[in-house]
Amino acid sequence: MRPSVKKGVIKEALVETLGCSGMTHSAAMAAEILPGKTLLEALNSDLVCDAINTAMRELFLQIVYGRTQSAFSDDGLPIGAGMEDLGKGHRSQIGTMYGTEAKGARYLEMAEGYVLKIGLDKNNEIIGYQFVNLGKMMDAIKKGEDPKTAFEKNVSKYGRFDEAVKVIDPRKE
Repeated sequence: MRPSVKKGVIKEALVETLGCSGMTHSAAMAAEILPGKTLLEALNSDLVCDAINTAMRELFLQIVYGRTQSAFSDDGLPIGAGMEDLGKGHRSQIGTMYGTEAKGARYLEMAEGYVLKIGLDKNNEIIGYQFVNLGKMMDAIKKGEDPKTAFEKNVSKYGRFDEAVKVIDPRKE
């Protein structure tokens, strides 16, 4: 997480994660709630569940103390292994999103895939998104499917995207 803090208030927050779908979605929530909060408020923000709250609190502490930390598991999959090692068109679940006081939150990559469009409600709050599942798309292309067809077959929606009052490209607006 890389925030822009001015006078103790978070003005912008870029949140990038690698982990489970809960972690990527919690990171999206963090991108929505952090802008406008003080560092102390960020440290005391509750997200989705206790495990994720603890993980996010540790990330916030790293901001406060100005350091980063890496952790690896010696159990389970080998160090460096990812979702790709499990097959079925899965990729490591990553999340890239940011939130600003001026524009609100923008999701770029979520657990499901590369975000193409974001659906906003009348209050300009995110209610869903359209994405392409890159792992499944690339598997189809490697098997000889036409790239355009593979792309179209692997575009999907999450949340209440179809109810959006406004649809935006998160990389342009």
